[in-house]
Amino acid sequence: MSALVWIAAIALALSLLAVATEVGVRRWLRRFGGYYVWSPGLRLHLHPDPEVFPGFERRARIEINADGERGDAVPRADGGLYRILVAGGSPVECALLDQPTSWPGVLQRLLETPEHLRALGASVVHVGNIGLSGVASQSLNVILGRVLPRYRRLDLIVIMVGGNDVSDWLAKGAPPSVQRHAVPTRDIFSCHPEGPFSWKPRQLAVVQLLKGLRQRWLRPVKRHEASGRWVGRARTMRARAQEVRTAVADPSPMLRLFEEEFSELIRRAKRHAARVLVVRQPWFERDYTAEDLAHVWHGAAGNPQREEVRTY
Repeated sequence: MSALVWIAAIALALSLLAVATEVGVRRWLRRFGGYYVWSPGLRLHLHPDPEVFPGFERRARIEINADGERGDAVPRADGGLYRILVAGGSPVECALLDQPTSWPGVLQRLLETPEHLRALGASVVHVGNIGLSGVASQSLNVILGRVLPRYRRLDLIVIMVGGNDVSDWLAKGAPPSVQRHAVPTRDIFSCHPEGPFSWKPRQLAVVQLLKGLRQRWLRPVKRHEASGRWVGRARTMRARAQEVRTAVADPSPMLRLFEEEFSELIRRAKRHAARVLVVRQPWFERDYTAEDLAHVWHGAAGNPQREEVRTY
């Protein structure tokens, strides 16, 4: 057999091996791959724009553990671990607050004091945060449905949700009817087994698996400068809005859908934790000063992060 034939045979064998490996990895991921709001091992250091957020810390660390939670590595404690999972939207995510000073981080430090450990009957407390900006009740229901079966034991699930149901409704122009919709997986899970996979190098299952392993093992730091700058633009849009609506349509359809999704996600949480605690959404209703209003960017009939909005 000539050398050319040998080379062709080896190339064919390697090609078949590569195809078989890719197909095998895709099947393995679809069967055993998990759904994670945050990619395990992610280290993201955000630097809030100092002009938009002058009073914020200059660095906000988002450190994700092996379970896809913003939080410390889960300690191994023989029967003495009190494990808490916190879920919700941006008030839970606390993206522009440093990890130790976000309220889930403060909660862990508070519960780690000797008197609170005694009250809990625990030797160590862990608070994991899977909050994600923009998550409304339907999305959170999907998240809990995918994430909770992975946990063997949770002592407490803390839920804060509802604000985005209202803001999403307003962003769509406060429509008189609200329907349940499909939640795209990619919108709520940064790591999942659904691909999409293709034969393009970046979309190969093997490549995605290797990227995930690199992130878990090497934990490189990703840095973003001037984070949240778009909020400054959104504040400007609101200040110069051409139309300010003071009345909206009947919110009952939106509230009914929220009630259905909220009730279901609470039942789901109860099946996976000894206790479920619902935390009320922050509400700052008062007579706003001019300084207060200068910081407000909410209530857009549209998406100010992606488009020019003239109606609020």
